[in-house]
Amino acid sequence: MPRIIVCDHIHKKGLEILENAKDIEYINIANEPKDKVPELIKGADIAITRSSTDVDVNFLTGADKLKAVVRAGVGVDNVDIESCSKKGIIVMNVPTANTIAAVELTMAHMLSCMRTFPYAHSQLKDKRVWKREDWYGRELNGKKLGVIGFGNIGSRVATRALAFGMEVVTYDPYIKPTKATDLGVAYTTSFDDILSCDIITIHTPKNKETVNMITSKEIAKMKEGVVLINCARGGLYNEEDLYEGLKSKKVSFAGMDVFNKEPATSNPLLDLDNICVTAHLGANTLESQEKIAIEAATNALQAARGIAYPNALNLPVKVSEVPEFALGFLELAQKMAFLASQINKGAIESIKVTAEGEIADYLDPLATFAIVGAASQSVGENVNYVNAMFLMKEMGVEVSTKADKNTSGYKNKIGVKLTTAGGNITTICGTMFDENTARVMNINGFEVDVEPKGKMIFFKNSDVPGVIGDVGATLAKHNINIADFRLGRSQHKEALAVIIVDNDITTDVLAELGKIKAAISVTYAEI
Repeated sequence: MPRIIVCDHIHKKGLEILENAKDIEYINIANEPKDKVPELIKGADIAITRSSTDVDVNFLTGADKLKAVVRAGVGVDNVDIESCSKKGIIVMNVPTANTIAAVELTMAHMLSCMRTFPYAHSQLKDKRVWKREDWYGRELNGKKLGVIGFGNIGSRVATRALAFGMEVVTYDPYIKPTKATDLGVAYTTSFDDILSCDIITIHTPKNKETVNMITSKEIAKMKEGVVLINCARGGLYNEEDLYEGLKSKKVSFAGMDVFNKEPATSNPLLDLDNICVTAHLGANTLESQEKIAIEAATNALQAARGIAYPNALNLPVKVSEVPEFALGFLELAQKMAFLASQINKGAIESIKVTAEGEIADYLDPLATFAIVGAASQSVGENVNYVNAMFLMKEMGVEVSTKADKNTSGYKNKIGVKLTTAGGNITTICGTMFDENTARVMNINGFEVDVEPKGKMIFFKNSDVPGVIGDVGATLAKHNINIADFRLGRSQHKEALAVIIVDNDITTDVLAELGKIKAAISVTYAEI
């Protein structure tokens, strides 16, 4: 009999579903110390967790039979998806049950900041002081709201802001502008337009591109007295820089539900008197908790019964039907598409997957894996192997496949062509030399032969003397070590260098590289 183990507290409605299932064994260890979890999950087939339980290497030491982890909520920051995948454990989440709760909390923070509500409340309730003159707030009506990220939550925040009489503008390079403009929301491709707003709220996934999205550099460009809201993920704002902005009053007020490290009981931000804070309550409504628990329990039962894995974040596509040699190509297709999406940022219009050789028999799973790779930066946690094709159709993205004649000289070869808004195209081709050796062989017509791994600078330039020396000198100036350097040349007197480095690359370094006389374009990606 399959065993489902509940590691954290969920609403009783979810527990009742599990209790009433006669074909599974249900164990609740929510009250047990977390250091006992690895021992207690032994023998379990499915685990239901929340943010209190880290699904990390320690957790997985006891996962001798575990088939799936259901994260009762949207965020999977505390789940080591890569380690789960290596152990064959499917990771699932509940992405939409708390949408309205998060939207309404965002509005609550926005109103609280503008009317200094928590402080006015505390003065009267706790101090018994009646001083109306202390609390002259500001109205939302007529203010300009900048919404970073226009997904399920950001779009709903925008429509509610419009009802308050606000002017709303959104920045999201991964959507079509009409998604915003059809709702009466202005769309911008310039992040500076967001920074000029009266109030800024962020609703993006947490990934390498969005961590520290707002730093002192961005705050310096903002209006005096700007209000900042974060009810999405901790770490999207650089907290040290936010502290300085609040202290100087450049940022008049901030509303924070999430923090870089939680619990945040000792966070310096709490020492300030111009911030509204809540303890990660985005999903904490009775309605959302009930929905989350019901959906998590229902999905866990489906997984335990082998029926389906709803909202699976790492479910391979019919792996049992794919031969050993093809598995590496699936991973390669995903990595190449992910790489293409970092080189060619923007709203995806089409994805084309090509293949030659025996691997051409598996174009459909190759396309699915490519979609997950391409969309992971824009759709984030909401894209998975199960819903990939559906999401692309919903977003109006054209997905196509083609089996090419084997003329390249490689036994098997695959290609990913990514087209974004404005007709920008990135094409990447690659192959596997054995089951474990993946290579990108061509990027936009330049032969490169590089492993799709690590921190990668793509430097396109006029093919003239001295360029490599200029690039090396610039990187050395910033103490950036070059681990590998691959150069491709075209017949049009252009060259593309793929530079693998040991250090993180800042936008300032990229800007300096772009100032090299022969430079045509400079981009950065990390796999």
